[in-house]
Amino acid sequence: MANGSLSNRWLAVFGAILMQLALGAIYAWSVFTPYLKTEPYNFTAAQTQAIFSAGLFSFAFVLIFAGIWMKKTGPRPLAVASALVLGGGYILGSFLGSSFFMQLVCLGIIAGAGIGLGYVVPIAVGMKWFPDKKGLVSGLAVAGFGFGATIWVKVAGSWFGLIETYGVQQVFLFYGIAFTALVLIGSLWMINPPEGYRPPGQASGTSGSGGSCVPPAADITWQQMIGRGQFWILWLIYCFGAIAGLMVIGNIVLFGRDALQNSGLSPEGAAAAAGTAMAWYAIFNGLGRIVWGKISDSIGPRQSILLNTLIQGGLLLTLYSMGNSPLLLAVYASAIGFNYGGYFALMPTGCAVLFGAKNIGSNYPFLFTAYGVAGIAGPMLGGFVRDATGSYLWAFIPAGIACLLGAFLALTLRTRTEMAMVTS
Repeated sequence: MANGSLSNRWLAVFGAILMQLALGAIYAWSVFTPYLKTEPYNFTAAQTQAIFSAGLFSFAFVLIFAGIWMKKTGPRPLAVASALVLGGGYILGSFLGSSFFMQLVCLGIIAGAGIGLGYVVPIAVGMKWFPDKKGLVSGLAVAGFGFGATIWVKVAGSWFGLIETYGVQQVFLFYGIAFTALVLIGSLWMINPPEGYRPPGQASGTSGSGGSCVPPAADITWQQMIGRGQFWILWLIYCFGAIAGLMVIGNIVLFGRDALQNSGLSPEGAAAAAGTAMAWYAIFNGLGRIVWGKISDSIGPRQSILLNTLIQGGLLLTLYSMGNSPLLLAVYASAIGFNYGGYFALMPTGCAVLFGAKNIGSNYPFLFTAYGVAGIAGPMLGGFVRDATGSYLWAFIPAGIACLLGAFLALTLRTRTEMAMVTS
């Protein structure tokens, strides 16, 4: 595994944010979906979500192998591969993406694989440079993933109007070039610290973060981890919360347009308000990763996951009735995005606290398979329910109930110390 040194360990965080700004482009998919439902594409709502779901599933599937490969290649080569595959998928889509099948392959499977190759790199590198701030650095490392969606939504839409000016496929080309460049630049700082590294001021044997005063877990391998019930509890919580968050990401623009037009807004006004709600979702998605990471460092991942998922369940159960007001739609989108974004700081931190930080690069991808399953179930649930019923109500209600079930499961999570106390 490639080791090295940085003049300042925060450079690893800077590189991580640059990478994640590009990798988070998948969350901007909603900006394309209204155009894909019209000429010359004429995709159904379910087809637009199938491309999104294929990207999420490919992302999660490839991530498993990326975590294993990183132990052999080191982080930087994997980051370079991510740049080429992600950017290449969008560039291919610009030339070949006139049909649903080719968009599914290029923008879904190939680009999703590129995200999977790169996603775990900044998380693993950041935790190794910051064993004293696992939650915060996990949040910072993936914050760009949420903020990136805002940038790409606004650049394609209201800031520069690229889709209106150049068309969907030309924007795919612009974005493919930009994604390649950002990930390649970020890869420059994807270097592991020397073996046995401890940050300035941290004495040997101190626990770092993961909940103040929580001792570090014994480092176990992914083979040992997936045999433990605590892993599968955490996996289910992740899956339930991700289904809810991804369904809103994939459908918030279409839901907002429908609801606001039904309440009397013009099609243009409804489209603008729905796009604004999506942008606020993305902004708070990024903020949630940082804030929930810091909360996790303060009160511990179990308590943070419980609080996050409980709030999210309440929001999903009442979201449908809030869609007839631009202000309420934006507020709810922001709150849901904030909580959903927090999962991406809380889950790797929880994985590190329960199963150890040493193997987080290969362990976390197996937990992340919950996101891959949710990537199919969440967006497709919203799309199919809308096509079948003309409403999103019976998509939001089950998602809210699933979040509340996840909150109940969070009560059963136990750290190593807590489990020893119970059995002693």
